[in-house]
Amino acid sequence: MTVTATSVDESDQLEPKAAPGSRLTRLVRLVPAAVAALSGVLLYVSFPPRTLWWLALPAFACFGWVLRGRSWKAGLGLGYLFGLGFLLPLLVWTGVEVGPGPWIALVVVEAIFVALVGAAITAVSKLPAWPLWAAALWIAGEAVRARAPFHGFPWGKIAFGQADGVFLPLAAVGGTPVLGFAVVLCGFGLCEIVRLALESRQTRVVRRSAATVALLSVAVPVVGALAARGLVSDKAEDGTTTVAVIQGNVPRAGLEFNAQRRAVLDYHVKETLRLAAKVKAGKVAKPDVVLWPENSSDVDPFADAQAYTDIDEAAKAIGAPISVGGVVERDGKLYNEQILWDPVKGPTDTYDKRQIQPFGEYLPMRSLLGAINKNWTTMVRQDFSRGTKPGVFTMNGAKIGLVTCYEAAFDWAVRSEVTDGAQLISVPSNNATFDRSEMTYQQLAMSRVRAVEHSRTVTVPVTSGVSAIIMPDGKITQKTGMFVADSLVQKVPLRSSETPATKLGILPEMVLVLIAAGGLGWAVAAGVRGRRAGDV
Repeated sequence: MTVTATSVDESDQLEPKAAPGSRLTRLVRLVPAAVAALSGVLLYVSFPPRTLWWLALPAFACFGWVLRGRSWKAGLGLGYLFGLGFLLPLLVWTGVEVGPGPWIALVVVEAIFVALVGAAITAVSKLPAWPLWAAALWIAGEAVRARAPFHGFPWGKIAFGQADGVFLPLAAVGGTPVLGFAVVLCGFGLCEIVRLALESRQTRVVRRSAATVALLSVAVPVVGALAARGLVSDKAEDGTTTVAVIQGNVPRAGLEFNAQRRAVLDYHVKETLRLAAKVKAGKVAKPDVVLWPENSSDVDPFADAQAYTDIDEAAKAIGAPISVGGVVERDGKLYNEQILWDPVKGPTDTYDKRQIQPFGEYLPMRSLLGAINKNWTTMVRQDFSRGTKPGVFTMNGAKIGLVTCYEAAFDWAVRSEVTDGAQLISVPSNNATFDRSEMTYQQLAMSRVRAVEHSRTVTVPVTSGVSAIIMPDGKITQKTGMFVADSLVQKVPLRSSETPATKLGILPEMVLVLIAAGGLGWAVAAGVRGRRAGDV
């Protein structure tokens, strides 16, 4: 059977017809734009805190429907609308405390990447097996977005919406790129199945090769996910350790809490002492490891004697090493730091956050932004410096890999801790700035995906919630509420084996980028040949 490219006119045959110049005609022309935007909203609804992961499939099916066979200019616009529909509601939390300006600016920039992917998909949509090329292009877009601008912003990766989905085991095969690729491929495959079914009803011709490719686009991701379940295991390989996750809470939500650094530290000391009393009374098992959140001590304990004494008292009371999230100034530089605090020796090791947050922990283009609005520079008075080494603390024999908050969104930051020997991953975070928004649930879902990706227990100590303990299969076994003081104690497995995703690292993503480039190159070359043939 021959496979022919679908032209713009063929795609338009599926849309309602109306008399030229009529009001209905003008409305019909808006249908693709409306579908693109609403498909983006549908994709957003598939993300946490909702568990409607499967909505990502019809979202991409509809997106593929409006893109297929159109010009690259149309794809650019439709892609941008899809990006806005998805990212505007997904990232609304970025404006909780600073107003809508930064939120809208972030979305306007990030949606450009989606627009470029939309334009590229229109080109490959004319090729045989177009769902394959289109899905690879989406992952290529995510790869770029995770690296630029300002060291990237991977928030909204398709994989992060799949913590409750059937495709999750694929994270252990090739990380977030393979998991996301499977979901997008399945969505575009559904689009092609429906399109071919409608076409066959009109023409009564079944193009078997195209139908086979469409069916495989859906079947292969599902079968692959089922087969990958064997890679997911909760079995302890290096024994167990009893972890305690401390959530001290904050005096009140919002940016103002940073001015109350002493109170935040006091809250975490108090909650640790409360846990120590429960242990002494035999109500709770004695922890081997105690994990505090990011910013649990914004008072520098190396410069403030009282802060040092308070943390030391908590470590001695609980009788276990504590990983303390502090803000530390050293040699005139500011660091977001995790401090290993031994109950006998005091502070013995540190980990400095490597992937710091632009506009939150440092201000890009400071002089330019200051010239535009001086208030912007006062929000980040001093830039944080970046750490340079992975952070793996040895705590009572267990090797704990530290991934501080924002770093959990970056593949390399998590993998580096595992390849450096981490048997358990901790994601200390501070979400108090974002109030009760969906941000904390989106970040929690990332940690669930990371647990499966690297087959490690993941703990998430957060200042104000939601703190959690996650098993290597991605299931949450304990979690706290928001804006409450609480602690979680549990015996968890320690693991040292590496999943294929851990071993392969960036390779699966690079393969998908090459596939995307190959498909796009093929489409461009075919278009050039077609134009030359038309000129003859």
